[in-house]
Amino acid sequence: MNADAAGTSGREVFRGTVLADWIDLNDHMNVAYYVLAFDHGVDALWEEFGITTDYVETRRMSTFAVESHVTYQRELREGDEYIVTSDVLAYDEKRLHQFMRMYHAVEGYLAATSEWMNLHVSLDTRRVAPWPPDILAGIARWVGGQGGALAAEAGSRMVVPRPLWSIEGYT
Repeated sequence: MNADAAGTSGREVFRGTVLADWIDLNDHMNVAYYVLAFDHGVDALWEEFGITTDYVETRRMSTFAVESHVTYQRELREGDEYIVTSDVLAYDEKRLHQFMRMYHAVEGYLAATSEWMNLHVSLDTRRVAPWPPDILAGIARWVGGQGGALAAEAGSRMVVPRPLWSIEGYT
């Protein structure tokens, strides 16, 4: 489903609700649960590609996240419904780089973004392995229908603009 009609970017992959257990002392969703919500989005995207529970159990292949970067744009609170969208930024024979956005489902504001690099792996050897042709075809189908422009947050680097101090080579 394309979420553009709701004023969002990317293709919708997951919907959820902020649970009471996810709320921290600041009375908003704790950072750990943003990652969990995005991870649910990753799982849903994998299903679109054909990486299902059956795929993992019978073929003994899966993906491992090797890098991620989350930005927190605006808080979500208990009971808020959210939407996760995804765009594939790039992929090759063993890797997939994706960018996800989390929106407040009712008010439509961008709550957070997450960028992930995943590797396809053999669970038997615990080593990177090429995507099988059917999964590669599923990724290609997804990319063929996505469209859109690169998000401003994609590839961002954390930096203190005018630091009072920084480690050598940081700035």
